[in-house]
Amino acid sequence: MKDQASVLRETDEEARKLARVLLRSARYAALAVLDPATGFPFASRVLLGTDIDGVPVILVSALSTHTKALEADPRASLLTGEPGRGDPLAHPRLTTQSIAEPVERGSAVHQRIRTRFLDRHAKAKLYIDFPDFRFFRLVPQSASLNGGFGRAYVLEGADLMILSPANEAVAAQAAQTVRDLVEEHADLSEALAELFKAPNDAAWRICGVDCAGFDAISGDLLNRCEFESPIENATDIKSHISKIAYSLREI
Repeated sequence: MKDQASVLRETDEEARKLARVLLRSARYAALAVLDPATGFPFASRVLLGTDIDGVPVILVSALSTHTKALEADPRASLLTGEPGRGDPLAHPRLTTQSIAEPVERGSAVHQRIRTRFLDRHAKAKLYIDFPDFRFFRLVPQSASLNGGFGRAYVLEGADLMILSPANEAVAAQAAQTVRDLVEEHADLSEALAELFKAPNDAAWRICGVDCAGFDAISGDLLNRCEFESPIENATDIKSHISKIAYSLREI
């Protein structure tokens, strides 16, 4: 009897990029944990952000089942990827298996994540500083990408992370970088709308920068733009963002 052919494709850079975009462009995700009371898988919806190294982060209440589960067992899975028109199974999605790391309140990492999270989820300001709320970094260990029918890939955790020596430097100057871009490009919002093929009256703003790309938001819409490769010098961040934002006007 012949062995059944593998449904997996060889993981290439195109698959890695799709996986990174599915994870980094998600405003929310389905989170699966192990319920310590029953041992059964427990799934819920959480708001999603990313740290400067590409690690996804969640903000959760100590009163919730998933927080208690993560405290008992740090293993978790995230499902990201939006279904579009037609068959929802024909659209790409990513399952990321992670180890949850609690973020110490008051630490430099906490402040960095808090700032990045609020840039993406402004309404979270209503409760982000409540004493029972905390951040977890969900460090990717492996991932399963389904790019649509017949397009399945397995990725390593490192494929989803930003491994650049400039991470800390970019994080330190992120807010100033965005201010400089707005000052230097008065039509930045219009350029982003054109890039995303959005209505011209949509007000787009950059809500996150890192060594691998940038995030832009307009209302409930979030788009991720990846650089061709992560930058290794923080001084290159503005030129890379400008190049992508104005790429259509150069054609």
